[in-house]
Amino acid sequence: MENTSYDIRQLNEKIHQASAFVDLLNLELSKVIVGQRYMVERLLIGLLAGGHVLLEGVPGLAKTLSIKSLSSAINAKFSRIQFTPDLLPADVIGTMLFNQQKNEFVVRRGPIFANFILADEINRAPAKVQSALLEAMQERQITIGDTTFKLDDPFLVLATQNPIEQEGTYMLPEAQVDRFMLKVTIGYPTKEEERHIIRQNLNPQASVQINPVVQPADILAARKLVREVYMDEKIERYIIDIVFATRNPEEYKLQKLKPLISYGGSPRASINLALAAKAYAFTKRRGYVIPEDVRSICFDVMRHRVGLTYEAEAENVTSENILSEILNAVEVP
Repeated sequence: MENTSYDIRQLNEKIHQASAFVDLLNLELSKVIVGQRYMVERLLIGLLAGGHVLLEGVPGLAKTLSIKSLSSAINAKFSRIQFTPDLLPADVIGTMLFNQQKNEFVVRRGPIFANFILADEINRAPAKVQSALLEAMQERQITIGDTTFKLDDPFLVLATQNPIEQEGTYMLPEAQVDRFMLKVTIGYPTKEEERHIIRQNLNPQASVQINPVVQPADILAARKLVREVYMDEKIERYIIDIVFATRNPEEYKLQKLKPLISYGGSPRASINLALAAKAYAFTKRRGYVIPEDVRSICFDVMRHRVGLTYEAEAENVTSENILSEILNAVEVP
């Protein structure tokens, strides 16, 4: 036992030093992004855990700006794809073109060949395009013609979705939404933050340059360390209890939730909840996971993985309401 505590202490010191760049990134991003600390923190968790992030919020909440600024601060290749109803899979992944001079087909790579992909308004594109992107997200590779290309590492898709407009949009199927590690819903800034935003935007001298403070290699090294973050068996059991409570609520004395849930979290939910909790601990410069880490990140990992029945929708019950009930009922280690 003494040996284990010594190992954890060593790991804690190692991670405390290795995670110093998180503060550098936050400092750099705060130059242009006012407030929205929750969103920035979640983007960093996705980045460190190697998981894709779906951002949902009304227009004008700095979703695009945050993603672009993050890629500039990491000295990584950034690509923005504006999703529209007439977009084709070839517009995303690339296609084969005939080169008349060489008399052969050559590959023209699409915007997917970058480290950071901003899929703007992903729900505007038809299913074929969504599938092409989501296959790349899952496999980290794409096939054009008969050639398979590995995508660059780090590879992170940050998709935005507008919840208020339904005309001309295509709902993401549940199986595809499950590919996103986190679904983050973004709210409005406070009065004080909004005043700061107005001043910053109206100031003629306010043109701020984001400087690269981290290299992609640093992110890849950090990802390996995130997986080393210590997680006790009690925390593992806690994560499993939360996920199982979405599948069989009656086993946790939550019979009233049974008619409201059409399906619960898959094993992917358990994996992502554990990995995101480790990444959250890393951003807090800790080498071990505490229950609070799991609770903090739970909504973002689980909100798109709990299916609602018609009864739940009729009663205006959201997946957040269900998750709150579960977190209150499941015993904290």
